[in-house]
Amino acid sequence: MELKKKRVIYWHPAFYADIQIELKDEADKLTFENEHHLSKKPMQIDVLIIKKEKAGPIRKNIGRIFKKHNVIEYKSPGRSLGIDDFYKVYGYACFYKADVTRADSISAKEVTITFVSERYPRKLIRHLRTIRKYEVEKAEDGIYNVKGDVFSIQILVTKELSEKENLWLKSLTNNLKEPENARKLMEDYQKNQENNLYQSALDAIMRANYKVFEEINGMSIEDTFMEFVQEKFDRKLKEETEKVVKDAEKKAETAEKKAEAAEKKAKTAEKKAETAEKKAETARLAERISLIQKKCAKSKPLSVIARELETESDEVLPIYDIITQNPGKTAEELCELVIRKLPPV
Repeated sequence: MELKKKRVIYWHPAFYADIQIELKDEADKLTFENEHHLSKKPMQIDVLIIKKEKAGPIRKNIGRIFKKHNVIEYKSPGRSLGIDDFYKVYGYACFYKADVTRADSISAKEVTITFVSERYPRKLIRHLRTIRKYEVEKAEDGIYNVKGDVFSIQILVTKELSEKENLWLKSLTNNLKEPENARKLMEDYQKNQENNLYQSALDAIMRANYKVFEEINGMSIEDTFMEFVQEKFDRKLKEETEKVVKDAEKKAETAEKKAEAAEKKAKTAEKKAETAEKKAETARLAERISLIQKKCAKSKPLSVIARELETESDEVLPIYDIITQNPGKTAEELCELVIRKLPPV
């Protein structure tokens, strides 16, 4: 157990996942940037959220103040949000506003600052009221609006946030005491297993509150996550298998269609060949009839015609009879009569 307590919890990646989970219903209006660098020097905003062009107002409670450019500062559990943190992030916002190629292309009225802390920052709020002369008003549980500056500013106290509205941000702590909250997180995770953000957030929360999760699961954190990983692997394997089967079926169907098309093409070619052969046979027959007709016109007897054609009299006889019986017919007309009575072989 001592080893588990010493494990490093990566809070910032979990917060980056959490803030996206909280705003998932309006994600199409926003662009999220993790650790946005202000310059080449090591100055970076924890999270920058840019509202997309022509997007409507953000309805989620933590994002109602959002405008075009939204600077987010997050303090991990156990770290307090101090006075100097305010000035540091305020400076970041000013630098971000000024770090442009065209003067005033980012309007100060389109910049907001959100501070996120687990605990209520009493000293900072007192400073804001007495020194900065700001008004700090509680908008709702865990959300404090800071008024009096050109930038819109809010402070989110995750410990005070509504469990119903902000389950994941409220649970981003190492002091999760209620097993019921852990169950709700697990249930919500099960509904959204396809989304890697939920796994990233739940991983940090479970490792920071392993006793609570071991209590409700009856197994170690490692076993719980192995179960999650196995479920995800099985689901992925099933999807990939179904995809392979569908692809194979599609390929088989395509191959079958190609085979049918090839067979149809072959039959068409065969018919064309047969037609060509028939035409050739008819042409040969017409030529033979014309030749015999000319010999008959010279009053040559059947035996002489057969000898000159180097064949037997019986073979010439059917054509000879039709020619002699139809003396006024042309070679083409005689050919038709022969084909009707004696189709070409």
